[in-house]
Amino acid sequence: MSGKTTGYFLRRSLWPCNLLGPLHMRRISANASRRCSSSEPTKQGNSVKRSQFIPAAESKHDWVGPPHRLSNLRPIIYHIPENETELEKQLRTLRQETEDWNHAFWTNQNITFNKEKDAFVLSQLKEKGLTERDEKGRKRALNSEEMAVFYKHFLDENCIRHANYNKDWYRRNFTITLLMGRVAFHSVWRTLAERRGWKKGSPTT
Repeated sequence: MSGKTTGYFLRRSLWPCNLLGPLHMRRISANASRRCSSSEPTKQGNSVKRSQFIPAAESKHDWVGPPHRLSNLRPIIYHIPENETELEKQLRTLRQETEDWNHAFWTNQNITFNKEKDAFVLSQLKEKGLTERDEKGRKRALNSEEMAVFYKHFLDENCIRHANYNKDWYRRNFTITLLMGRVAFHSVWRTLAERRGWKKGSPTT
């Protein structure tokens, strides 16, 4: 792995369950649409790919990268501890799968948002008899009241999709929280067993 790629990732020693909060249904404004505000070209052909960065084998931390240009989410590579238990592996796998699921959802959502927003702006400018750019080559924009029409339409059109996202997010986060509790309990049990010389075994949870 090149030094350039490595420099993009920051290690972390302690990090809570890194799931984004659920999407609350509210009217989007210019300041409330951060996840749908990527300035990158909105091409449906862009594949939803994550970084192929692989931490060094001796790494003891999770690694966090810069925000992805389409999803606006920071990619996370979870540390695989030595002698990882089956329960710890189950937790790590679910957390990584949830990160990838979140990334895919917001990548596709932002691409759709930007594509429809651009089409809306162009249609409104055309109705006014204006071109996409002014005499100085600057891109024309609509005012906040005009854009509010599009924001409301986009939310209404994607209401069911957003509701399903929220349901899935809560389900995943609840399962991850339970697994984290089980992992913590087993870790404490294992520590006590080692200190007191108890026979090897796992408590029933």
